Amino acid sequence: MAKKRRMFDINMPTEMPTDAPEAAVPTSAPAPRRGPMATAISEAANSTRQRQEIEEKIRAENDALAHEHVRLKGLGLVMELVPLNAISTSKLTRDRAKGLDLELAELKGSIAEIGLSNPIRLETRTDGLYELVQGFRRLSAYRELFDATGDEQFGAIPAVVTEAGDTLEDLYRRMVDENLVRKDISFGEMAKLALEYANDPETGETDPDKAVATLYKSAGYQKRSYIRNFIRLVRELDGHLLYLPQIPRALGLSLASLIEADCAVGQKIVKSLDARPSRTAEEELEILRSFAKEAQPTKMAAGKSGGKRPAPSKTSFALAVGDRSAKCTAAQGKLEIKLDRDFSSMDQERLEQAIRQFLETLD
Repeated sequence: MAKKRRMFDINMPTEMPTDAPEAAVPTSAPAPRRGPMATAISEAANSTRQRQEIEEKIRAENDALAHEHVRLKGLGLVMELVPLNAISTSKLTRDRAKGLDLELAELKGSIAEIGLSNPIRLETRTDGLYELVQGFRRLSAYRELFDATGDEQFGAIPAVVTEAGDTLEDLYRRMVDENLVRKDISFGEMAKLALEYANDPETGETDPDKAVATLYKSAGYQKRSYIRNFIRLVRELDGHLLYLPQIPRALGLSLASLIEADCAVGQKIVKSLDARPSRTAEEELEILRSFAKEAQPTKMAAGKSGGKRPAPSKTSFALAVGDRSAKCTAAQGKLEIKLDRDFSSMDQERLEQAIRQFLETLD
């Protein structure tokens, strides 16, 4: 009796027929199937590798940014907020004389309204503090605003901080060149700085005239000559002048010439100044003008003989107006008055009437 064939007994050939279609021939063995644990381990390894690659990329970018920050900071192109109490102004003698600064009120108003548009410049110190290089008036404005308001926004000032390394001469030059741009800095202040620079044992220069050449290289020859003439005046009257920045160029040059011709003139001026210790700026200028007028006839005669009249120059002086002071500058065809007051808020008709009366009084 034949054995009954079961339905799953299928005879499979041990070799593929040679005439089998090419597409039916398997090209590779099927991949072994992995269990859940192996899949999880593989995915975790891939995730870790990807995270490491991302972290390495971030570290490389951070390193590049750090190097760029250091480079830009070294060039003085990075600004930061520096607390006011961390800033010292002792290293350099300032070329801005202490005293009434009529424009400081305008600067404070601008800072309070729109902020500081031009950061100050600082140099790092070994004790963790900073030394001021440029921006004495801006720093003064911030300090006065902070003292007056207590507002923390004025407790730190925008600054460009560079590492110490510039020579003292370079630091002075940076300060001077910045203030030369300001047209209101006086020849007396510039002469005073040249004297202080020459007296500073750390500068290596003892001749004030040579100090002018060092500090004011960017100024023209004529301007440097005026500064040297004012040095004679400041040297003779230093400690006795209360309003040095108010002395006009023409008056200062005239007095310097008189002092050079006769050393007794300087002693007479000092005696007259000391006799009025509570004088105003205008009174001090009147004292100085009185000495200059003594030599006026000789100068006028020389001018007539040569057929030339001396060129008119501007005159600057300060006037007390109540508890404030007005800075006045008079020149050919121009009169400028600076006072800590908002004239634009005044009634126009009243302002016009006041100016008309003023001009009529002059006539």
